[in-house]
Amino acid sequence: MDLYEKIRALPTQPGVYLYKNADGQVIYVGKANNLRSRVRSYLLDASQANAKTGSLMREAVDLEYILVANEHEALALENNLIKQRQPRFNILLRDDKTYPYVKLTLADRYPKVFVTRRLRKDGSAYYGPYFPGNLAYRVADLIHRSFLLPSCKIDLSRYHPRACLQYYIHRCLGPCVEGLTTPEDYRQAVRDAQLFLEGRHTELERALMARMTAAAEAQQFEAAARLRDQLSTVRQLQEKQRIATAELSDDADVFGYHFEEGSLAVNLFHMRAGKIVDRREFFWEDLPALMQATQSESEAPTVADSSPHAVAPGSASGTRDEDVQSRKAPSFDAGHLFSALLKQLYIDQQYVPRAILVPVDFPDRESLAALLSERAGHRIELAVPQRGEKRSLVDLASQNARQSYTQRFRVLEPSRKAIQQALADALMLPDLPRRIECFDISHIQGAETVASLVVWEDGRMNKQAYRKFKIATVAGVDDFASMREVVERRYRRLKDENQPMPSLVLIDGGLGQLHAAAEALESLGFTTQPLASIAKREEIIYIYGSEDDPVVLDRRSPVLHLVQRIRDESHRFAIGYHRQRRAMRDRASQLLEIPGVGPQTRQRLLTHFGSLRDVQQATAESLAAVVPRKTAQTIWRHFHQQPAAE
Repeated sequence: MDLYEKIRALPTQPGVYLYKNADGQVIYVGKANNLRSRVRSYLLDASQANAKTGSLMREAVDLEYILVANEHEALALENNLIKQRQPRFNILLRDDKTYPYVKLTLADRYPKVFVTRRLRKDGSAYYGPYFPGNLAYRVADLIHRSFLLPSCKIDLSRYHPRACLQYYIHRCLGPCVEGLTTPEDYRQAVRDAQLFLEGRHTELERALMARMTAAAEAQQFEAAARLRDQLSTVRQLQEKQRIATAELSDDADVFGYHFEEGSLAVNLFHMRAGKIVDRREFFWEDLPALMQATQSESEAPTVADSSPHAVAPGSASGTRDEDVQSRKAPSFDAGHLFSALLKQLYIDQQYVPRAILVPVDFPDRESLAALLSERAGHRIELAVPQRGEKRSLVDLASQNARQSYTQRFRVLEPSRKAIQQALADALMLPDLPRRIECFDISHIQGAETVASLVVWEDGRMNKQAYRKFKIATVAGVDDFASMREVVERRYRRLKDENQPMPSLVLIDGGLGQLHAAAEALESLGFTTQPLASIAKREEIIYIYGSEDDPVVLDRRSPVLHLVQRIRDESHRFAIGYHRQRRAMRDRASQLLEIPGVGPQTRQRLLTHFGSLRDVQQATAESLAAVVPRKTAQTIWRHFHQQPAAE
């Protein structure tokens, strides 16, 4: 059955349809209330005359469909299939940064606190998302300092012989060692952390005050002082902690966009408790062919965008000449864009704000709002404001989208501080990175294995701080063991010399090298050192502790360019040192082939003449000044006389 026969045989029920090309790849996913009616519209001459639909139908050779019960299920299924199949004719979410949550592992014997970007049904409590992203790191650090809950990977289901460094610097209660804390004290600390993360500050203050007073009356002054510090911390940071919860009626997400010359920038403002707390940027350099059309072909949205800084699709005003020119100008369907973008952003998310403001209308806006409301358990407003304060917010987002477009596509170099801030947000660093140290391993079949360390510091490569390492304890091909050795050697020396650790340790490699470096750092007691690796080819960044949720940056991202630059420099430096070692080995082996020349004689020759080339060009008399005359004549004949066989 060919494609047209399949389309004519489609049922009239709601569902999702998938177009495939000749290679069997899904190239477009769509949903419809009536599959037959919607998909048959692609066969109309008027539809195929449209550039966007014509491009799709010329490539499509097969069709699949999935029936669902209602439009809500079709929306959810369409979103899942787009994320799984990544069809190129659909709008795909790019430059997306998932905001972090603070995870409290309540299902564990001794719960821990982590920062994560992935939610799982594992019995843990998740708090967030946090805006900006590094706020989650600061909150977790506050919990370590004040409530002494750990975030290490030590197995707490059993006791260990001694505690780690975190216990001795008073950032952990020490549940890993029997007798350092009691289950009751630990449960109390977990309850305090829960009250803090849930925003129940009044109840937490009351409990801390009562326990502090009781400890003081019992003359337990150290415990009272610790409770006093916790109470002071909660009061000071109560205003700074902005956790997005469903109880805040003023929570809203505001969208704006700017389209120009085939490229698109979208800005998203996160408003929490009536304040703009963060901004997200999305970019599309090459929109799918399905989005491209001429101005005369694109369908006008139900509500036109009145923003002076955003292109209003389908607008046609002015003189007749302007109308003719506008029909030839490239445009795009903004409603189609926001329909796809909002589904990928909000469906399956744990938290959705009560209001979502967009600049243009789209056909399934009400259906999407109903689906989000049903899943959230309360009404979600998905609105297209036309006037008033809400419209001003949309216009503001559009103005910022235009600035984002200018900085992204007109190649304005971002400032060093902006790149540092973006790097800190992407890799969840607690502070702006000032020094990054990157390691790489180089060898050929395990021979002459060496390692390099390069240093990025305050916006530039600090070549005076570069270091070379010759692997001493690893035989054969074992990159993991080699990485473990060199990282341990480097930071054991820093520890012995009492020097500060870098803002980030970067590893050139995948998960194996990352875990090897982590083992070396943990053996030295550096359990909270920021550590990441960048995998070759895929250019995926793995953050230690969040390996299941790697960071995938856009190829134009200045953060990715910085990480690649540091990685490439470490690779270049390692290869250079490896070639140098290999050349020394080759030179040494060539001299050892000469009868009468041993390791000591070889060393004297290289030390005196400086290189193998100078030894080859030396006269017999010059060689005799370093080695015995008979050996000197043998060396000279080896390099200057042809063998008898030739």
